[in-house]
Amino acid sequence: MNPTLNRQKGFTLVEIMVVVAIIGIIATIGYPSYAEYVQRGNRTEGQALLNEASTAQERYYAQNYVYITNMADINKLKIRLTTSTGKYRLNIGTTANDGGYTLTAMQQFNDLRCGNLTLTATGTRGRSASGGKTIEECWR
Repeated sequence: MNPTLNRQKGFTLVEIMVVVAIIGIIATIGYPSYAEYVQRGNRTEGQALLNEASTAQERYYAQNYVYITNMADINKLKIRLTTSTGKYRLNIGTTANDGGYTLTAMQQFNDLRCGNLTLTATGTRGRSASGGKTIEECWR
């Protein structure tokens, strides 16, 4: 009898389990990197919203010698209040020593490491999360 005729074709259960384990390890390593990449892209939208609002504030100040510091007057700036994807909402206020206004991009996607992004009239950047990333990392 020819021994090559009795061989079965296919994969054994052990081989399949090894492949599943390898895919699981790759997914475990890759998913956090992917999630951070997506959140960093979302933060870019918040930064753009803040920069747009800051530019509008300076333009308004050059014409009227006053900043908009409350949400009731926000329409005077003629800017959008949310990003195109809805990841951030703009809030305007004022605090002591902020130079005139504080802009806050309030995140809507559960960014626990950076939280809300802030920008003041003096150009000071900030974030609301107390742990996780530094201000520089959040504004990168």
